[in-house]
Amino acid sequence: MFLRSVGLLTASRRLMAALLLALPLAALPMTVKATAPADELPLEEIQTFAEVFERIKRAYVEEVDDRTLLRNAMRGMLSELDPHSAYLDRDEFQSLRETTEGQFGGIGIEVGLENGRLTIITPIDDTPASRAGLQARDTILNIDDTSTERLSLQEAVSLMRGAPGSEITVTILRSGEESAFDVTLTREIIRTESVRSELLETGYGYLRVSQFQNRTGEQVNSAIRRMERDGPLDGLILDLRNNPGGVLQAAVAVADVFLEGGLIVYTEGRLPDTEMSFSASRETAAPDVPLVVLINGGSASAAEIVAGALQDQRRGVIMGTDSFGKGSVQQIMPLGNGEGLKLTTALYYTPNGRSIQALGIEPDVEVVRGRVEVTETGRQLREADLEGHLRSRDDPRDRQAMTERLREDYQLGEALNLLKALNVLDRRDR
Repeated sequence: MFLRSVGLLTASRRLMAALLLALPLAALPMTVKATAPADELPLEEIQTFAEVFERIKRAYVEEVDDRTLLRNAMRGMLSELDPHSAYLDRDEFQSLRETTEGQFGGIGIEVGLENGRLTIITPIDDTPASRAGLQARDTILNIDDTSTERLSLQEAVSLMRGAPGSEITVTILRSGEESAFDVTLTREIIRTESVRSELLETGYGYLRVSQFQNRTGEQVNSAIRRMERDGPLDGLILDLRNNPGGVLQAAVAVADVFLEGGLIVYTEGRLPDTEMSFSASRETAAPDVPLVVLINGGSASAAEIVAGALQDQRRGVIMGTDSFGKGSVQQIMPLGNGEGLKLTTALYYTPNGRSIQALGIEPDVEVVRGRVEVTETGRQLREADLEGHLRSRDDPRDRQAMTERLREDYQLGEALNLLKALNVLDRRDR
């Protein structure tokens, strides 16, 4: 027992010396005390860390090398700060860059940790995950044969990504259901075109932003110009539902499309370079078009920046349900060994000074998701119900499909109705 204690003490001193040498000179205290002030190194905790390190080395059931232990310690330091800070190895660092640039191999979901469980924030549009019916707030219990219980967020993402054409099975537990079920998916190259647009009716446009990438602002401008080829827009629906966020600058660019000036967002952190402020420019693609913004519990981060800015500047009506509530900013920091850190460095605030962290954006008009069911009881027969009726020249064949889509998506239908009401009021005011 005496010899083992001596060995531990010697190893602890070696590790403590290594830790002290690795720190910058500015971090070293002039004097070391057992109970150190806030600006001095806590010697007792460093000794404890070194002792734990040595005990794991000697007594753990399997042999673990020093590199693995130190890497795990770094992961632990970051994961205990908040759900979004992480240590990124080479593959994880590259994976994050691919996501930002808009192309990677995987199944197409944004995930996070909720109460320690791997949870789907949102499936990305037109990907294996969305086509298989995976939903926001689904819990992933297993990835193939690996339980997600002890996986870090980055480890789970790495497992789900892979070569296009390869299969992956995820075990899903859905809220409100007692038993889990397996879903087998085939990985694809996920080219996340972040913007989709169409005309719902003449003069009424629909703009879907699925996430915020480097070129999302440009794509939104282009989409609006395409929709205006058939005439001026009488109203526009900006759909940010199940948008997990992305690049801060892209969110600023999208908000700038609709704002002629004023503050969009500002950030505050401990360091001077984390305090930033972004305002709208005078060049605006759609300054006067009536606007309804759809959000829900899957709208997070950059999506909340856009919704918060448009709400505070009274530029549009926010409709749907409360957003996710991620009001923090992460900075990606490359390390000298080709790996990196994703570190929370600031909180962002809406133009009126609201922090969205853990609160979210409350819609101006709350509309829960659902579908319209048409009952036959008491319904009057109309010309359009008669078999073989003459089709109006103003009633294209795809109108029935659009009507069915609006029935399936109650929030979208209500947004369109609100835009029409706004136009009626606008015409009366003229």
